Amino acid sequence: MTPFIRHYLLSLQFFTRIPITGRLADWVGYSPAMLRASAGHFPGVGVLVGALVAGFTALLLMALPPTGSAALVAAALGTALGVFITGAFHEDGLADVADGLGGSADRDRALVIMKDSRVGAYGAIAVVLALLCKVALLALLGEVSAPLLVLALFAAHVVSRTWPLLTIRLLRHVGDAAGSKSKPLADQISGAALVTGCLWCFMALALVLYVLLATEYIAINLSSAGLLQALLNALVLSAISWGLMARWFWRRLGGFTGDCLGATQQVGELAFYLGLAVSL
Repeated sequence: MTPFIRHYLLSLQFFTRIPITGRLADWVGYSPAMLRASAGHFPGVGVLVGALVAGFTALLLMALPPTGSAALVAAALGTALGVFITGAFHEDGLADVADGLGGSADRDRALVIMKDSRVGAYGAIAVVLALLCKVALLALLGEVSAPLLVLALFAAHVVSRTWPLLTIRLLRHVGDAAGSKSKPLADQISGAALVTGCLWCFMALALVLYVLLATEYIAINLSSAGLLQALLNALVLSAISWGLMARWFWRRLGGFTGDCLGATQQVGELAFYLGLAVSL
């Protein structure tokens, strides 16, 4: 279990602002090989981030007045917490991808723009729209059922962090290999790491389904078959969004960069919420 824990903590160091410092950081250690192995725990990071955001949102829903705006307020503040925990890591990737691929049709020029730390018009618009859509969809789910909003948050954070593993597996890393922080992680993902990521995702979805079924379908008048279909639709739409993003990266860049992984996570999360909302 020691390598498993060390790889998981290294993944937390890389993908969140959760402090892994001092003696704990010394014990975890670092090497390019460890970072590659930690990639399989990206969905596991989603389990922790999703649990924190979902728990915070649930507390807000209990503390706020039971009005129509409660779900909107909880969705907005929960989203803000998620951005804080990850240091806007994935939102930054979305902004860079939008700036690069929106700002130039030339592959090399697009890669140069994506490396620029400044945010342009395409990037700012993409992030603002993504956050607006996320809060709106979550508020809609919350109006249907507060428990559904909480569980959807948890599930989406895990599912959306599984798709980037497939991108790493199927596409090649492009761009500045020497200066890229994601290059060791993206060199190649092993079959074992991919299985680890899929297991994280499967266990999270199984937990969500169990809780939904155990709570009388959360008062949304769905049969067990209908509830399963709704979750399946959300998963399928999220998977389709990954396929479209991967195809876009392949056609425009011939591969992916670290920013592409962040953009994939953001789009996959939004697609999950949308698929669930439409199903209901």
